[in-house]
Amino acid sequence: MNLEQYIKVKYNNKHDWFLEEVGSVANQQRMADVEKKKDYLMGYHNILNLPSFMYNGESITPRKIVLNTAKTLLQFQAQFLLKNPVVLTGSEVMIDQFNKVNKLGKFNGKNMRILNELLKFGSCSEYIFINKNGYIDSKIIPSDEGTPVWNHHNEMIAFVQSYVFDGISYYTVYTDDTVQEYTNEDGSIRLVSQHANLSELPIYYHTHNEYSEVEGRSALDDFVGLLDNMELLLSKTIDNTYMYSAGIPVVTGQRLTGGAGIPKEVSGGGLSLDDGSTFEFVSNDIDVEAFETLYDKLNQSLLDVSATPAVSMNKTDISNLSEVSIKLLFSLAEVKASENEGYLRDGMMERYDKIRKLLIYKNILISDDEYASLDLLFKYNQPQNETETIANLKTLRELQALSMESLMEHSPYTTDVKQEVSRMNLEGLSGTVIDVDVGVE
Repeated sequence: MNLEQYIKVKYNNKHDWFLEEVGSVANQQRMADVEKKKDYLMGYHNILNLPSFMYNGESITPRKIVLNTAKTLLQFQAQFLLKNPVVLTGSEVMIDQFNKVNKLGKFNGKNMRILNELLKFGSCSEYIFINKNGYIDSKIIPSDEGTPVWNHHNEMIAFVQSYVFDGISYYTVYTDDTVQEYTNEDGSIRLVSQHANLSELPIYYHTHNEYSEVEGRSALDDFVGLLDNMELLLSKTIDNTYMYSAGIPVVTGQRLTGGAGIPKEVSGGGLSLDDGSTFEFVSNDIDVEAFETLYDKLNQSLLDVSATPAVSMNKTDISNLSEVSIKLLFSLAEVKASENEGYLRDGMMERYDKIRKLLIYKNILISDDEYASLDLLFKYNQPQNETETIANLKTLRELQALSMESLMEHSPYTTDVKQEVSRMNLEGLSGTVIDVDVGVE
């Protein structure tokens, strides 16, 4: 089913069909879920809704401890995968063109923004276009602004971006060949501009979801419940410490002083008791060991679910670790990074397919054979024993089992392989000229 058939069957050929598409119940529920997660990241947690309670005849507002640990966990996942730039490999001619596009379009920073959107909200979109300066650029469309339109084969047939600015609603409808912009500035929806669409529909990034093949799932859903319980445990424990540590005065036997009940100002005062009577303060003992056990269990479960090494959160002391030991500590983080890499890789390969098409309009052709050689190399931000790494590279080089180019690619001190090779060739430090076939985004 194409877009025309979709509009005819579902919306009876209405010219403003996209309003109903954006306003559908399912789409509004999805957007509400995104807003809920934004509120959580801004610090509006369930613990803040904890009701007041009565204590000693008075209404007490409980302590409400907010832990913003979720931000730290998401930042770790993003930085572990993308702190080092994504490396493009393949035909040298093609890589040179793609690297130029990447630098002028600042795609490295956009990769990080896309990953953050994926981790926080489960989906994100990117539209590739040629900007007013003639550079190939892209626009990141947040999850709460983008509405993909799918047919019954789960194929995207259109895309609608909608947002409100200064009380005015704006809609951008992307189809395979046009980009149409609408607004209700005059009180009714109207078309304000229409452009040719050279790159077709936006790229739709999304994470894995057991319930849907076209909707993503936020990483926050995996550990918000654990954080809620950690906040509740801390808040309740602090309340108990403040309220019940002083204890309740208890008198047994006959009190000889006048008045009804024990005076509230008994602290610092005196009481006259009958022979055999007793007076004491009864208080709850705080079980520190039980608290620590519960909190540690919740915290460890949080680290396990989020695939965060304890050492990266200052939960473990380490020293003098080998390369193998470091890899073992970060093995779970590598598994999570590999999963996130897959989500990014799918969208980024589609991005370069669109960039290749746009380069044709700049009279730059990339053949099928050249494009087939394209690959993406993600270098995880894993701590490493640099001395051990360099010693291994040196040994392989002496055994003539490693080229100079590969040595520099794996060196922890080389950031731009192509530039380094050019400098070495100019200085005459290498016996032969090294052909570089790699680029950094």
